[in-house]
Amino acid sequence: MAAFLWLIPALPFAGALLLVLLGSRLPRALVTAIGVGSVGISAAITLLLGFEYLSERPAFYHQELWNWFNVAGFSPSVAFHLDALSMVFIFVITFVGFLIHVYSTEYMADDPDYTRFFACMNLFVGSMLVLVLADNMLLLYLGWEGVGLCSYLLIGFWYKEPANGYAARKAFLITRVGDTAMAIGLFMLFQTFGTLHIQTISTEAVQVWEVGTQLAVIIAFLLLGGAVGKSGQLPLQTWLPDAMAGPTPVSALIHAATMVTAGVYLIARMHVLFELAPAAQMAVAVIGAVTLLLAGCAALTQYDLKRVLAYSTISQIGYMFLALGVGAWSAAVFHFMIHGFFKALLFLCAGAIILALHHEQDMRRMGGLQKKLPVVFWTFLIGAASLAAVPLVSAGFYSKDQILWLQLAGENGSIWLYLAALLGAFITSVYTFRMVFLTFYGDSKTHVGHQPTLAIRLPLIVLAVLSLAGGFIELPHNFGHVVLFSDFLSPILPAVSVVPDFSRYEWMLQLLAATVSLSGIFIAYLIYLKKPDLRASIHRSDTAMALHRFWHSGWGFDKLYDMLLVRPYVFLAKINKQDVIDSFYTFIVRLSEFFHLLFARSQNGLLRHYVMGIVVGAIMILTITILL
Repeated sequence: MAAFLWLIPALPFAGALLLVLLGSRLPRALVTAIGVGSVGISAAITLLLGFEYLSERPAFYHQELWNWFNVAGFSPSVAFHLDALSMVFIFVITFVGFLIHVYSTEYMADDPDYTRFFACMNLFVGSMLVLVLADNMLLLYLGWEGVGLCSYLLIGFWYKEPANGYAARKAFLITRVGDTAMAIGLFMLFQTFGTLHIQTISTEAVQVWEVGTQLAVIIAFLLLGGAVGKSGQLPLQTWLPDAMAGPTPVSALIHAATMVTAGVYLIARMHVLFELAPAAQMAVAVIGAVTLLLAGCAALTQYDLKRVLAYSTISQIGYMFLALGVGAWSAAVFHFMIHGFFKALLFLCAGAIILALHHEQDMRRMGGLQKKLPVVFWTFLIGAASLAAVPLVSAGFYSKDQILWLQLAGENGSIWLYLAALLGAFITSVYTFRMVFLTFYGDSKTHVGHQPTLAIRLPLIVLAVLSLAGGFIELPHNFGHVVLFSDFLSPILPAVSVVPDFSRYEWMLQLLAATVSLSGIFIAYLIYLKKPDLRASIHRSDTAMALHRFWHSGWGFDKLYDMLLVRPYVFLAKINKQDVIDSFYTFIVRLSEFFHLLFARSQNGLLRHYVMGIVVGAIMILTITILL
């Protein structure tokens, strides 16, 4: 099966190309077959290749397709590298992506741009697969920019609404800030190593640099800039909540399987470089800790169902950054996988609710859906339990508990990072079940006009099963030392250094994490279901409502950036309306036009004028020659 590795990204690209070129002439059934089938076959090949990889356990599979170009000794190839890390990512991308495509056949059924939607979705999946399979940083960067382009196309899919176009431009521009930093980092890597081949850089970096070398730290920070932009982490997180302007399947694909996880992959893939730059690695942990708290508080105050989930994604990616920052590489990747399951589930459930309620997204206008949408309710509840890390029964408990545990047990951990993660877990439980109680309980406020069909229900059920059972592939240490997922990644990602004799405290920390999770659920139950007077008293407090507005605005980051960056830029643009830079080139054009008109007058068709010109010219040349 290794020989078919190239088909995994090629099939979605082929589907996108066919839909772009022939889509307007194809019947809708064939559009569906191409759009969904190309990703489905890619997922099937991934599963078969995964079984082969698990049975043979090679170090990696490598497949070189062709030499891209050769300039001054720089000769990157279009080549794919499959190891345990990229295997996890392509599984989530193709399998979850396929389920989202199946779901989209019903969700987008009435959209006139049905073909364009699937063309962009296929291009999105293909670009992300190139990103995680690339064997060199240049090809990775091609996939990196590809997902940025697709995010623009899909966030602004309903482009006739000005707000959607603004959200698409915002996502594109903000992520370009991080991409520029990353591009500079790639130039510096090539200058140092003479190549952008990932395995070569990882091997030679430990020989060229010592731990803490200034150049290594600078490059690591530049790569971190790219990761922060794509993954919506502080301070480049403001594009992600506005990305909810796109169709809900797009939100699910961006948040669960593709774009926002690219930063996590980049840092994990370049872990050797970050280990050589402790300052940059600690910055990853601090950024993750601060981001998960800020995003969690913002999620507490949102009323739009999709925006709650958007801030939740920012917060959960923060947990992954926190794990990466303390060297818990496999724990971060494990949480990425489980997060992909339950976040896709929650977004697809949200889409089913929005579709059923005539595209209503405000949770204050929902309620009473528990019995009206039973499949959606139970699957949403499973996803919410996993997000809130309900102990023992949810996959999210096992992935998040491992990150919490390693903040104390890991040698690079810190009590402050642990407390931040624990507080974030409490906040997550509160806003998650606030969402559940406002949406499904209480009085019904909106008529249910659409019942989900099999195309919607089936992906929800499959993802719900994975959101429950997925956690059992990585059991805690005191479950008989069965650590399957970490063993799978151990050839690629180093094990985290654990404080000696700390394992005996693990059950206590697990109990504390479980208590925090259940306490958050209980608080949400009291405020939003059992005792609504508590919520009314909060709303009567001026201080509480001021804080509510501040958090609801995303901690004022949009206003801050508008004041510091957008308005000064617009002001300077108005002053420079005629563009002083262009005036130089305009002068050259005007000068050329002047001489053109001057010389054109000499072309009047009168022979005597031409003879006179030749004579005058000859006299001038002879005079200059004699005088000089």
